[in-house]
Amino acid sequence: MSMTRLRFTTLKEEFSLHRLPLSDPVPESVFKAAFYSLTRTEEEVSIVCPDSLKIDSIKRESGWSCIKIIGPLDLSQTGVLASVSTCLAQAGISIFAISTFDTDYILVKKHTLKSAVKKMIDSGCTLVSA
Repeated sequence: MSMTRLRFTTLKEEFSLHRLPLSDPVPESVFKAAFYSLTRTEEEVSIVCPDSLKIDSIKRESGWSCIKIIGPLDLSQTGVLASVSTCLAQAGISIFAISTFDTDYILVKKHTLKSAVKKMIDSGCTLVSA
């Protein structure tokens, strides 16, 4: 996947990552958020939601910003997430990735957002204003 073909934007909100025990219900406030991601496995429930939502969770990590790869991306397209994650890893920027049917969202710590955006632009991606 060529990075020069990727267009991206940044979401304005700050996000938090939460871990809940399997036995806990997902708070209703999560479902009212404009953006959230909910994943349930045999071991845990993970939630990504706006930091403004106060959730009683086992673990919480605040201070994440979100980069949205502008889609829709074809499901047969390969290397999108690998290209972005490699680009950011080379800059020493840790990510938390979320994929949907249409696109990928890359969360980076808020204090690294400016560097992540610069690295992606320097690698040929196009920043589209939100």
